This record gives sequence, C-alpha cells and structure tokens, in this order.
Amino acid sequence: MKIEREIINRFIEWKDREGRKPILLKGARQIGKTWAMEEFGHKCFDYTVKFDFDRQPELKSIFKISKEPSRILKELAIYSEVPIEAGKTLIIFDEIQECEAALNSLKYFYEDAPQFHIIAAGSLLGVAVKKKNMKVPVGKVNIMRMYPVTFREFLKSSDEKTFDYIESLTEINHLPEIILNKLATEYRRYQVCGGMPEAIVALLENKGTQEIDSVLQDILDLYELDFAKYASPQEIPRIRSIWHSLPAQLAKENRKFIYKVIKTGARSKDYEDALMWLEDAGMIYRVYDISKPGFPLSAYQESGAFKVYACDCGLVRRLANLPATIIMSPIANYTEFKGALAENTVLECMKPLLDTEQTYYWTSDGRAEVEFVLQWDSYIIPIEVKAEENISGKSLALYNKKYEPKYRVRFSMLNLQYNGGLLSAPSPLSAWFNKLLGLLTSSTPLVT
Repeated sequence: MKIEREIINRFIEWKDREGRKPILLKGARQIGKTWAMEEFGHKCFDYTVKFDFDRQPELKSIFKISKEPSRILKELAIYSEVPIEAGKTLIIFDEIQECEAALNSLKYFYEDAPQFHIIAAGSLLGVAVKKKNMKVPVGKVNIMRMYPVTFREFLKSSDEKTFDYIESLTEINHLPEIILNKLATEYRRYQVCGGMPEAIVALLENKGTQEIDSVLQDILDLYELDFAKYASPQEIPRIRSIWHSLPAQLAKENRKFIYKVIKTGARSKDYEDALMWLEDAGMIYRVYDISKPGFPLSAYQESGAFKVYACDCGLVRRLANLPATIIMSPIANYTEFKGALAENTVLECMKPLLDTEQTYYWTSDGRAEVEFVLQWDSYIIPIEVKAEENISGKSLALYNKKYEPKYRVRFSMLNLQYNGGLLSAPSPLSAWFNKLLGLLTSSTPLVT
C-alpha cells in the first residue's frame, strides 16, 4: 500500500526552480525519507540512481581525490545501471553522513554543475554532523525537514472521500455529523499507529494491533541501538533516561519538563546535551514557555521552562505501553495522559505546516496554560487543545482577557465553528491548520 507523501510536492516545486541547490533532507529515522526520494525520482525523472554510502563504502574514495563534479559523476557512472544525464536523472546520495567529502561536494555541484538534480539524506544526520564535527556547506544546499506521516496524509489513504470533503471546504461552518464521526474514528486509529509508514500500512491492511505494536517496538528498539552507535558513552544513559521519561513527563497535569522525573537529584546542566541529541535526531520537539506573546516570539522565550513531546504519537503510545483499545474508546479513563496524547498529536500534525521549527506555549503564574502559541502571518495565535468534548477551563479566557488576540483557536472533538474571534475545530483538522487560518483571515466566516 502506497501512502502519498506531501513532501514530494515540495520536491516537484524544487525540480524546476531557478537557482536550484542540492537538497539536504533531514528527519527522524524510519519516517520514509529514502522511499520519498525514490518515489519522486520514479514520478518525475527518466532515471533515478541511488548511491548509499553505508552499503557501498567503496564510493567514499571517489570523493577524496577532488570535488570536481564532472570527474565525480564519471566515476559514479561505473556504479550505476542507468545513465546519469542532466535534467533526466535524479541523483540520490543516501546515508551521506558516512562520507563527509560527499557532503562537502554538494557545494561544488551547486556552483559548477547546477544542471544536475541531487538530493542527499542520512540517518540521524544532525547528530552525525555534530559528533564528527562535519562541515555542512551552508548557503550551498537547500535544507529540507521531513516529518512523520501527518493525519492529513493518513486520511487520504484511509478514507479518501472524507479527505476530499475536508479539502473542498470553502468556509468555516458546521461539518455534517457523518463527516465529524468519520474524522473522529480515523483520528483515533491514527493515534494508535502514529506517523511511521510501516505501522500505518499494518493498520490499513488490517493486520491487527499486535502487528502494529510489533512494528512500533522494532522502531523503538532501533532508536535504542542508535543511542549506542551515535552518542558518546557518557551520554547514552542520559539520552535513554530522558527518552523513557517522556510518558511520565507528559502524564503530569503540568507538562513542564521536570528533571527530577528522570532521576532524583538530576540537574539541567547534566542533561542539556542529551536533550539536544534527541532534538538533533528529530525524536523530540521542545516547546518553550514565553513571558508574553509579542513579536518575535523568540524574544520572549523562557529558556529554562519548556515541554517535551515525542516526534510521533504512535511511538509515545507504545513507549507508554498504552493499549490500542484504550485509544479507540472515547470514554476510556486515562485523564492526564489522554490530554497529553491529544497535544502531541496536534503538534505532530501542525509541525510540517509551520514556517519555523520552534514552537511555544504560554503560562500565567501557574494559574493558566495555553498549550501552543504560534506566529502565523502577522498574527500571534493562541491554541488550546482538549482531548474530547469537555472544553471547560479558564486558560484561553484569561489569555484572551489579558492580550485580546484577534484570533484564537481551540482544538477538541467538537464540531467546526467560529464565533467572536474563537475558531473551534475538531482536532483532526489541526492537519489543515493553514487552510483554516486562511479561510478565517481572508473572509468573514459564518457564525454558527
């Protein structure tokens, strides 16, 4: 089963762009980077050739003599079964972190051979670059971030009719009950499998929750092996401790990251490098508290106060050993973690839509917390997340009273509506965040 990945549309835009640079593709392990590159090649080029520096270590010597693109391509052609022709062949450098010389060569391909289309990617690229002190040709490559499959991509494969309905929305108005119910069902199924392609395929092919959990556990085990392969010996236990503390961190009523949850007596200075390692690996997202919602939000960041979410809701569900049957029941009682999983999923859906990798939240003297605060166009948008239909709480109201934002958003399992500056939307529509805000700001929405 094929899952259409939206990053391929970004590749297509890049293909014919004037002044095009080689792409350096970053993202967590097992999210489908290699598949996406190859699918793009098959769809848009006559030929696709992949050079894997992990499986073919002999390739490294080609880049050590000189960085002259014409010579490199002539020698690479020996390892290719298809022609390498400018404009007709997509060249993929996979696991490029294994060859710093190949990484550096991207600069010369941009300067001296821009007619060739090159995409480079690697496992834990950010981590490997730091560990080996590798130099990235900044300004000479187009760095793209790839994320796990979003609910939007999932829905297109699981229920295309419902997907098409949401895609066709032209106003903010109540959704038909049948659409709302289908969205809720598919969203819960998405929370079970998460955004890892192999787990999604297991779900969509009805292989059962045991197979889904087996796939997710294999990925978690692979991540554990990565700790040992790419981290220093002294950092391995700290990275592992932070990663395994995520369910406990998120299960707290106050989601602020607390070091003592990791280990009694733990201090920030001992774990900061481990947190950065997990961020560089794309495994976690840090969301920082802000003192006030002003432009730019980064100027009001409280560096010592942050929340940590997993890159994928399916992985964090498996990490917490939460059964799929609990997720699928809207009345299941798992309180704080249910809210945390709702926040994690909404963040996962919005991440690919944002212009910045950094996200924020807002607190007020321990009395209130708005889950996310984002810069969107010329607006600062507060976003509240509720797990189900219970929307009681004073945080967003306090924020509204204090700062009077033009727009505010609440994601829950209630129907879509807009009233008095508040956009209330079903949580599944967080994957259409830009579309909803576009509708909101470009016209006068219906009050329903």
